[in-house]
Amino acid sequence: MAAAAAALLLAALAGSASAAAALVAVGAGLRGPSGVRATVYATGVPHVSAIAFDGRGRLWVTTSAATDHDDDGLYVIAHVGAKPVRVAHLTEPLGLVWSGGTLFVAARGKVVAFTHLVGDRFRKRSVILAGPDPKAANDTILALPNGRLMMSVSATCDDCRQSSRYSAAIVTFDRDGGRVRVYARGLRDAYGLALVPGSSTLLASINQRDDLGARTPGDWLAVVRQGENWGYPACYGQGGSACRGVPSPLAVLDVHAGAGGVAILGSSAIVTEWATGKVLRVPLDGSSHRASVFLTGFKNPLAATVFGGGLLVGDWTTGRIYAIAG
Repeated sequence: MAAAAAALLLAALAGSASAAAALVAVGAGLRGPSGVRATVYATGVPHVSAIAFDGRGRLWVTTSAATDHDDDGLYVIAHVGAKPVRVAHLTEPLGLVWSGGTLFVAARGKVVAFTHLVGDRFRKRSVILAGPDPKAANDTILALPNGRLMMSVSATCDDCRQSSRYSAAIVTFDRDGGRVRVYARGLRDAYGLALVPGSSTLLASINQRDDLGARTPGDWLAVVRQGENWGYPACYGQGGSACRGVPSPLAVLDVHAGAGGVAILGSSAIVTEWATGKVLRVPLDGSSHRASVFLTGFKNPLAATVFGGGLLVGDWTTGRIYAIAG
């Protein structure tokens, strides 16, 4: 059943229109391409920032407010429609990933490992990595095929040079927090990360500077390779000497979009836009990688992940998690 739903969703993706005006009502208050069906997977997790399934099919969720982080935390949702259960308090958790029976959570100034899960409680919680820059936000965290972890680390300000080589960067490190290495740098905020299945291709959503006025370009979806420097803060895609040697993005998103989570669905990248309330699709095959609107009707979509039947999207403002299938 899940395979059939996924196939229908992929077919809808392949035939989706490039303009929001072509979208139709698909359920749960959302609009999308014909052939897509949207339902509410769960409610009651305001400020949902990241989502990930464990090996038993339970959904784990982090929540992070904009300024007041007293109610931030880690939750588990046992199944569709289940009430979220609060598991732990964390400050500004923006990423989580399961790897080898351990849940790794990227929070403000640290990465926390949760182990020895019994029921919906962990018997052990430890900080495996302090920083790497305590002034920056730790965003998406991934488990790599080589056993290491990868994480995006934001810049500490809108348009200034960084005092730490680990901020405005993507870093990798061992599961115990050791051997921190810079994978790529000069990225103001590569909030969303995703590996294309079956390859080493890394996709990142990159948020642009906010101080540029009419010169502000759209946010980016990019293929980021090891050793690259994306030029922040001097280069923002304007060309010239400031951008000499800086890679080009795969696709340009909306201006001040608040580019968020990235998920790979078939031969497309799905990117949430927190500030516009839209979810975009970027084809990864063919010669054109132009972004088009895939879903609308959210308040502030941020988290995204794939599952057996399709796509999950977490709406930060409403606390709803939507399931998108064919």
